[in-house]
Amino acid sequence: MDAAVATDLQRWLRAREGDMVELLVRLASIETPSTVPEAHEPAFSLLRGELEACGFLVRRVHGARTGGLLYARPVERVRRAPYQLLVGHLDTVWPIGSVEALGVEAANGVVRGPGTFDMKGGLVEIVFALRALSEHGLVPEVTPVVLVNTDEEIGSVESRPLLERLSRCAARAFVLEPAYGPKGRLKTARKSAGHFRVVVRGRAAHAGVNPEEGVSAILELSHQIQRLFALNDPERGVTVNVGMIDGGLGANVIAPEASAEVDVRVPTLADARRIEEALESLEPVTEGVTVEVQGRFGRLPMEPTPRNRALWRAAQAAGMRLGLELRDAAVGGASDGNITSLYTATLDGLGPVGDGAHAPGEHVIVSSLPERAALLALLVLLPAEVAT
Repeated sequence: MDAAVATDLQRWLRAREGDMVELLVRLASIETPSTVPEAHEPAFSLLRGELEACGFLVRRVHGARTGGLLYARPVERVRRAPYQLLVGHLDTVWPIGSVEALGVEAANGVVRGPGTFDMKGGLVEIVFALRALSEHGLVPEVTPVVLVNTDEEIGSVESRPLLERLSRCAARAFVLEPAYGPKGRLKTARKSAGHFRVVVRGRAAHAGVNPEEGVSAILELSHQIQRLFALNDPERGVTVNVGMIDGGLGANVIAPEASAEVDVRVPTLADARRIEEALESLEPVTEGVTVEVQGRFGRLPMEPTPRNRALWRAAQAAGMRLGLELRDAAVGGASDGNITSLYTATLDGLGPVGDGAHAPGEHVIVSSLPERAALLALLVLLPAEVAT
């Protein structure tokens, strides 16, 4: 790639830093909780206008239980040419009223507010990267296709089938989730997150009159909890956490039922299968009780596969042309990158630098917006054979 192209794109985007901030403030000021589908319409309308101005055909796909998604591709395109995915989500964890309570503000080189970092800043990058390419007359060899869903924070329950279908045939996928840490590391590996519920059923009896006729589900659960914590393997990056327990009817009743909510994080598919087998094989210690395990892994791990590593090396090289010294990281949380990585080369964490995702101090560092948009623009220009 000509070094002058990188310089021109970077200069153009830096000159539009204020426009990027303005769009981010407008987008973050529209509240879009995952659980309020109708709230997403104004934000979708805003994105539609921005993408159409870049020469994209935009389609709105409505959801049955969620806000649905937005699909966009260039109006002018070469049919049967390879395509690449630019993936983001519009939904946030913030309930209606959060913007009024916390505000959305741009000041002192920072944009603060609910959803700015996770991940409306990444959506702004998509818009301006595509706008920069259009303004410079640069047509990618691999057609960029934009997919923005509204259910990522709740497991991509409705958007996953389309995301999987598109990923199977895509040359690669770029996920605009926030960068990791103050150095803005790209995310090249993500753990799988699983949620399980262990239910123990015993037999009730009066704790003072006839305790010998009861079988305590709470006692049995205490044994199972120790088994669950024993599955932790810090060296492998496997974490098993019993975060909530429930059970019993009263202090004077032998508990007939008790349950535990379990969060599991694993870095590889092999680890996921091993933990699933261990959970399925849990047997009662106490006679007269039953143990049932419910739940599953939602998204399988995003592993550092050879094609993912090849895409990461291409990003490092692109960063060097922009004067950026990029680093990568493996993180514990899951994203839609876990899904795309099963089918195509994937690079995650291309969103802006900032902090405070899901927390009152959520913010984006303004200067990172044009830099990361320039990086995305260069990645979109990569030839088809990269990471294949």
